Amino acid sequence: MNFELRILNTQNTPVHIKLWHRDFWMLLVANLLLTMSVYILIPVLPQWLMQTEGLSPMETGLSIGAFALGLYLLGWHCSWLVQRYRRNVVYMWAVVAQALSMALLWYIDEKQLEYADLGLILLQRLLLGASFGLAQMVLSSTLIIDTCESYQRTEANHSAAWFSRFALSLGPLVGLVIYDLYDFGSVFLVSIAMAIISMLLIKLVSFPFRAPEDNVHKASLDRFILPEGMVLFSNLLLVAIVFGLLMSLPVSILFYALVMVGFFLALLAQRFVFRNAELKSEVISGLILLGAAQLVLIVHFDSPVAPVLAGLGLGICSSRFLLFFIKLSRHCKRGTSQSTYFLGWETGLALGMGIGYWLFFKKIDTLLYTTMVLTIASLLMYHLYTHSWFLRNKNR
Repeated sequence: MNFELRILNTQNTPVHIKLWHRDFWMLLVANLLLTMSVYILIPVLPQWLMQTEGLSPMETGLSIGAFALGLYLLGWHCSWLVQRYRRNVVYMWAVVAQALSMALLWYIDEKQLEYADLGLILLQRLLLGASFGLAQMVLSSTLIIDTCESYQRTEANHSAAWFSRFALSLGPLVGLVIYDLYDFGSVFLVSIAMAIISMLLIKLVSFPFRAPEDNVHKASLDRFILPEGMVLFSNLLLVAIVFGLLMSLPVSILFYALVMVGFFLALLAQRFVFRNAELKSEVISGLILLGAAQLVLIVHFDSPVAPVLAGLGLGICSSRFLLFFIKLSRHCKRGTSQSTYFLGWETGLALGMGIGYWLFFKKIDTLLYTTMVLTIASLLMYHLYTHSWFLRNKNR
């Protein structure tokens, strides 16, 4: 009991050396590459849609936001699929579908099909969201959990989430570098390559046999959505929308590199600064730092301090949200809590970017003032309600 309480009250999760074996490393790298293959599009796809395909900012925002809807299309069947078929095979087929959806963009660009039909772009975004969503749910709710002992699973989830978080800076950075050196088509090809390599890495991992459960429904919330976590989901969604709005700004390669610096500082802060800190302090501190980054952007848009503060703040508060989801769920629902966290984050990020292009294209000051309002709202929501609600409803 004291051990679990210590884990709950600090993000300084214990390090189990035996967890970091070859298969676990391959899972983490596969997770990083899979996420990067989607995030590589963050700064490039909107430019391609508007410059090459002739879409308006509103249509571009709609296309970016459609990804969020796609995330929910296959999640209802996740539990049935991993019970009916081998779970690593389900992951690989989902990644194949993701690669094919990216190949559609490459084909449109290669054939110079100017002014591609908006409906085709929306279909591609829905397919990408559905395939990526299913792949990530299987990976986080099943594959990563099944390769470690029960006492290692919190650390495993925490580590996997950090590799996905790294992709948020590395993916756009790689995308911009490739676009600057080559062209849009090369970015799409690299995205496809990352997805394929991720699939091959999973193929090389050995997974223990798990007997399928009886009477599994084809559609269920298992490994998909945790209904009792909707308050936490809403608060995380609001934070992710803020960061999504910031990602729609016209920023440079240096911005994403400095966000990565902020992420590394967040890791150090969790390990040393918040080691014995009060439970509420991480989310509060993270949101204050995120708000400070926005203030710096308002005063001096090109300041190198802003992306570092943004990465630091996001890294601190999002890690705590993940741990809250784990502790909110019962042991048998750990995988479902991971999927719910993933959906809250990805939905908010896609919606934020979509809204940014739709409503705030070339309106930088208005966008930043809006993110400040939303950050304050998410901070007040957490301080006044979410934290106390979590303490009343946590299971571990």
